[in-house]
Amino acid sequence: MTQKTILPGFRQFLLRISAEAGSGSKSPLRFFGRLADIIAGVNLSIRTKILVSLCVVILLMGATNVVSMLQVLNYSRQYDAIITNITTANSISGSIKPDIDNEMWKIVAGKEKFSEGKQYQIIDNVNTKVRWMMENTDSKRAKVKLDLILRTLQSLEGYVDQMGDKIAQNSTAAENEAILENIRFATSVMEEVVQNYVLYEVHRTEDQYQLMRESFVRWQILSLILIFSAVGFSVVAAWSLSKSIYTPIKKLHDVTTTITKNDLQALMTSDNVDEITELGMSFNIMIGKIKELLDSKIKEQEELKKAELRALQAQINPHFLYNTLDTIIWMAESKKTDQVIRIVSALSNFFRISLSKGMDWITIGEEVERVRNYLTIQKMRYQDILDFKIEVDENVFENTILKLILQPLVENALYHGIKNKRQRGTISVRARQKGEDEVLLEVEDDGIGFTTEKLAQLRAELEDDSGDIKLESGFGIGNVNKRIRLYYGKPYGLSIRSEYATGTCVTLVIPAKVEMAPQKNNSANAQDSTMAVEKQEERG
Repeated sequence: MTQKTILPGFRQFLLRISAEAGSGSKSPLRFFGRLADIIAGVNLSIRTKILVSLCVVILLMGATNVVSMLQVLNYSRQYDAIITNITTANSISGSIKPDIDNEMWKIVAGKEKFSEGKQYQIIDNVNTKVRWMMENTDSKRAKVKLDLILRTLQSLEGYVDQMGDKIAQNSTAAENEAILENIRFATSVMEEVVQNYVLYEVHRTEDQYQLMRESFVRWQILSLILIFSAVGFSVVAAWSLSKSIYTPIKKLHDVTTTITKNDLQALMTSDNVDEITELGMSFNIMIGKIKELLDSKIKEQEELKKAELRALQAQINPHFLYNTLDTIIWMAESKKTDQVIRIVSALSNFFRISLSKGMDWITIGEEVERVRNYLTIQKMRYQDILDFKIEVDENVFENTILKLILQPLVENALYHGIKNKRQRGTISVRARQKGEDEVLLEVEDDGIGFTTEKLAQLRAELEDDSGDIKLESGFGIGNVNKRIRLYYGKPYGLSIRSEYATGTCVTLVIPAKVEMAPQKNNSANAQDSTMAVEKQEERG
């Protein structure tokens, strides 16, 4: 009942205001009515009009206070700067002459050596204060006076330098006293120019105060203008908003009395479309498309890097195969049948595990078996310098690992560690459980090790997050590390400990996962994969 009572009264009020505004009279309401119609006719939502009107009123009401506050702060800063400079100048005026005169008199009287005097310290202190005062003032005339102080100070320093030169030349007392008089005269002039600057700043404080008063009067007048403008705009905005609100609500009331629930869709017309919502939906769609494109690009780059790594694998195997075949030929020519059988068997198992039916993931047992075959072949080639041992916990054999991880590390240990040592060495391969969710793998050798510079270079290469695969460098430690991070993620990777002439240990931690991997094809390999500790040494 209350709403039905208020609505007709408000409607009559708007009709009466509109009639007076539309009449030909010269009433002030006519101007306000036209302005309200213009504002109401702006093609904005009601919410936007309310916010804009509120912001304008706040801006008009707050502009005066903000500008006045800024003006006060500005004048206060200038006034404080003047007072600070006056205080600093007074401290200089009261100390520069007695301090310099006293120090120089001690030097001339022989009570103190020139090199032990504090004259330069006093001059530097004053110079620092004057330069700070120059930065702290915005008056050009004040800067001129401060510059005069600096030039006077330079003259004083010149007399002090002259005194030092004379004393160094064993000058007479009369010569020193003559220069001392010049110094006293310079300090007197210094004191005078500082006092002149202080007097100027004192007069400037009076001018600054008068300027502040005049400025405050102007801002008071402007404040009144802004306040009346804000009040006038508030009246016009309220008038306009009332029309903007009443008319759509009346139309909505008329529509809702004639439609049913099934006809609500009919209200979704162009007049009722929320532009911001549409823009937000379009933006979300655009972001979704961009995200799809980025994901596609990232996947493409990852596949490209994986292809580069597979190309590296293809480059490594032929080189290793050629060297091994040369060894087999040499053994066959030497009638070493048993060794030929052993190396051919190891080579066969090595490449069988390497192929792994095209899969990138194999079990740790298979990767260790691959390393064992590799070391067996290499031991036949380097039987005078190479020993190896493999220690693997039984409970990590079935965990999966990225193929071709350990063999490149073992190859580096052989060619860069053992061979460079030029005497017999041992390569140790270890794998064990680390906690509940990770597996620790280590490849250690007692070869020549890395120098401090080379070790730093390798660690920097391991920290490189660019992800670029260096095809020209072969399958080095850096590329192995990038491959690990590509498949396992950035938290994982290699770490190196090395000491020159002692050895190197490369450590890798991977997640402990059991996934589908190619099955082994013979019982001998299955038996090898269940061995926990094995040490193999073959000589001759």
